[in-house]
Amino acid sequence: MFLTYMETVTKELVSWMRGHESSVFSISVHASGKYAITTSSDTAQLWDLDTFQRKRKLNIRQSVGIQKVFFLPLSNTILSCFKDNSIFAWECDTLFCKYQLPAPPESSSILYKVFAVTRDGRILAAGGKSNHLHLWCLEARQLFRIIQMPTKVRAIRHLEFLPDSFDAGSNQVLGVLSQDGIMRFINIQTCKLLFEIGSLDQGISSSVISPHGRYIASIMENGSLNVYSVQALTQEINKPPLPLVKVIEDLPKKKLSSSDLKMKVTSGRVQQPAKPRGSKIQTRILKQDLTGDFESEKNELPDGLNKKRLQILLKGYGEYPTKYRMFIWRSLLQLPENHTAFSSLIDKGTHVTFLNLQKKYPIKSRKLLRVLQRTLSALAHWSVIFSDTPYLPLLAFPFVKLFQNNQLICFEVIATLIINWCQHWFEYFPNPPINILSMIENVLAFHDKELLQHFIDHDITSQLYAWPLLETVFSEVLTREEWLKLFDNIFSNHPSFLLMTVVAYNICSRVPLLNCNLKDDFEFFFHHRNNLDINVVIRQVYHLMETTPTDIHPDSMLNVFVALTKGQYPVFNQYPKFIVDYQTQERERIRNDELDYLRERQTVEDMQAEVDQQRVEDEAWYQKQELLRKAEETRREMLLQEEEKIIQQRQRLAAVKRELQVKEMHLQDAARRRFLKLQQDQQEMELRRLDDEIGRKNLTENQAAVAKEMRADADAYRRKVDLEEHMFHKLIEVGETQSQKTQKWKEAEGKEFCLRSAKKASALSDASRKWFLKQEINAAVEHAENPCHKEEPRFQNEQEDASCLPRTSHLNDSSEMHPSTQISLNRRAVEWDTTEQNLIQKVRNLRQRLTAQARHRCQTPHLLAA
Repeated sequence: MFLTYMETVTKELVSWMRGHESSVFSISVHASGKYAITTSSDTAQLWDLDTFQRKRKLNIRQSVGIQKVFFLPLSNTILSCFKDNSIFAWECDTLFCKYQLPAPPESSSILYKVFAVTRDGRILAAGGKSNHLHLWCLEARQLFRIIQMPTKVRAIRHLEFLPDSFDAGSNQVLGVLSQDGIMRFINIQTCKLLFEIGSLDQGISSSVISPHGRYIASIMENGSLNVYSVQALTQEINKPPLPLVKVIEDLPKKKLSSSDLKMKVTSGRVQQPAKPRGSKIQTRILKQDLTGDFESEKNELPDGLNKKRLQILLKGYGEYPTKYRMFIWRSLLQLPENHTAFSSLIDKGTHVTFLNLQKKYPIKSRKLLRVLQRTLSALAHWSVIFSDTPYLPLLAFPFVKLFQNNQLICFEVIATLIINWCQHWFEYFPNPPINILSMIENVLAFHDKELLQHFIDHDITSQLYAWPLLETVFSEVLTREEWLKLFDNIFSNHPSFLLMTVVAYNICSRVPLLNCNLKDDFEFFFHHRNNLDINVVIRQVYHLMETTPTDIHPDSMLNVFVALTKGQYPVFNQYPKFIVDYQTQERERIRNDELDYLRERQTVEDMQAEVDQQRVEDEAWYQKQELLRKAEETRREMLLQEEEKIIQQRQRLAAVKRELQVKEMHLQDAARRRFLKLQQDQQEMELRRLDDEIGRKNLTENQAAVAKEMRADADAYRRKVDLEEHMFHKLIEVGETQSQKTQKWKEAEGKEFCLRSAKKASALSDASRKWFLKQEINAAVEHAENPCHKEEPRFQNEQEDASCLPRTSHLNDSSEMHPSTQISLNRRAVEWDTTEQNLIQKVRNLRQRLTAQARHRCQTPHLLAA
């Protein structure tokens, strides 16, 4: 979170201050306008408004929150109130804890939420979520009264004292805004309800009272803004001041209980607080001094101060306390604080005379320059002579720097200084005040003739040794602390004190001045700081005030102090009006002439600017044309170079084309040769395919013929075997009829055995032939498919292989066989061997033909390739 410091007149952002982490809900400004305190829920920070820098920071535990932190009016005390009802008072400069208020009684203990302090900073009012109000005496540091509000009040939202012009800051009327939206104003002494604003239908959300207590502005709950006149609400507030003789009631020494302190707010008879038992209230009567009544009334100042006492304090300590100086000055000068009148002067804006103030007085601080410009403009709007006063910025600058955070006070201090301490300064305007300088010279001649004669001998007039000190009010020759100490005494004495200070400054500096012989040395001396004790000068001033004769004493020619009037500022016309009017007219004429001259010069400058502009444009046009010409030549050269490059590229492209054409021809020739070879290969492959087809057809035909021939042989052989078996059976039948009946069964068994043996031999022979034929056919087919392979001798051992086959040698065992049967079996075996040899021969012949055809096919590709 950060704070912004805005200028109220120009609406400009002056500065912004960063430091809070949570939202800021309270801002309190010191009476001098130099410091400010910002408060959030977790911290409070003290800011220096001159530099906008954070000076100190108050950190607390998270469990204990901050309720409010603020400055007590017209003092350097900071009051911090926490959410646990603890209240501490701190010194602003050192932040030393001055005291802590004790805890309130348990019977009326409330959590404080809102606070209000009287203008004199003596009484603190605190309230919260209750209908009780606690009044604390900050001087005695104790709770002196508990006020019970009406029963309708359950919580207090806002507290504010009503200012009064006649109570010297000890405000007696307190405004109490409760939860029902009604703000009740009570007298804290009599506890009487004076008046109230707001109602249940039109409740008040927030309210604020004007500084002088004349008006009350309230924001209603419905959003409207109501402004109330206090004078119209009640006449109780506008009572005349109390008599000078009054009774002061001392606080009882014995600690009071909460029941003794409690009082109820009444709207009828005033109820007095009950007297505590066992303690006696002491009263004192201040007797009125009739002889010194007029003098006492003359020395009485606002805010309860007394001029004589202040002068005694000043002579004792040499200066006022720093933290109370601004407050004392405002009381001594009796500033009216005319907000409305000052606002009307500010609203007129910056005076034309001071528009260019920064050129003549270059001030680093923009804020200080702006405040000085605004203050001088307000003075010029107040009286026209101040717009022509050349030394006015020098006179006003130290006060502007001192009161830069409170421009109203700054303006009224300067205006009061001009009316009282600058009397008769403008009678010889625009020349220095010769009459005032003559008074100073007469006093100097009376008290130090030697020094005055030294001035005369070196042609040094009062315009050199007195006027520089007056027009700068000693700000060039004194430090800040010395200047403040000096003006503590000037504002506390007669206006002639300032003129006596000029004489005293010269007398106290007589030794270095008597050693000066050149005019430049004198000018330097009265415009720069010197090694001079301001306390010695002040003592010398008091000595001159007492020892100067009446006939030459300035107080006989100067009027006594007169404060600014309240409401409106007085008319200031103590100057030669015709001279000022003449100067105003001359200045207006000069201004008009200057405006005419400026207009003519502006016209000439405009014409000259147009001529210069035309010349610049012509030069730029010529330069542009030259650049265009050069660019055109450059482009032409670039075009020529590009054309040469294009020609070279074309030549290279033609060469590349020729190379590509040659390559294309070679590629076409190679492709043609590859195509021809491919066609030749395809034709050769077609021929080989046809040859293979022919070979397969021949082989198939041969295989079919061999198979057909072998089937025919097999069928013939089978028919032959069947015939032989039939004949054999017939022979057996004949043999049986011829054999003996006794051998009939034996022979039949032998025949049956022989027949089974013959069948078995015949089956073995058939199986052997089939296996052999199958082997030969497979070999022939394999040889036909692979004709180029070398022929292997497969049948060289055929007889040996045939011998390995199962034979019917066991049939030769015919020891038990019939002779005719033996003959028939031998003959059949011979026929079987003959048939088998014929088949083997046929198979050999078939193999030879197939081998010859395969050799012929193997030789054909070689012939084609050749």
